[in-house]
Amino acid sequence: MTRGIRGATTVTHNDEKEILKQAKDLIVEMIDMNNVQATDVSHVFISVTKDLNATFPAKALREIDGWKYVPVMCMAEIDVPHGLKQCIRVMMVTNTNKSQEEIKHIFKNEAVKLRPDLVKGD
Repeated sequence: MTRGIRGATTVTHNDEKEILKQAKDLIVEMIDMNNVQATDVSHVFISVTKDLNATFPAKALREIDGWKYVPVMCMAEIDVPHGLKQCIRVMMVTNTNKSQEEIKHIFKNEAVKLRPDLVKGD
């Protein structure tokens, strides 16, 4: 079965190093919490709000061992009035035997406001 794994995080500045660090931390947690292998991933979409343009957050995925050949694309998030600012969103599509309910979606920093219903406690 193909499943989507959602993730989102925020940064405090439109800064290349911060964007890459937060994106990598988010993606690594998505991988770890869902036991994802790069060879099982179809593709990854990453969107950013219009206030983030210092770098492509997809570069962070390329820093993870074994993820060189996973297709990844960055895009602009819809600029909704009163939407969350300085936000990086990730949609990872992977083959898995897990049910929808077993997928662990990861929301970090201010992005926990996006889907409090999906934020799982420890």
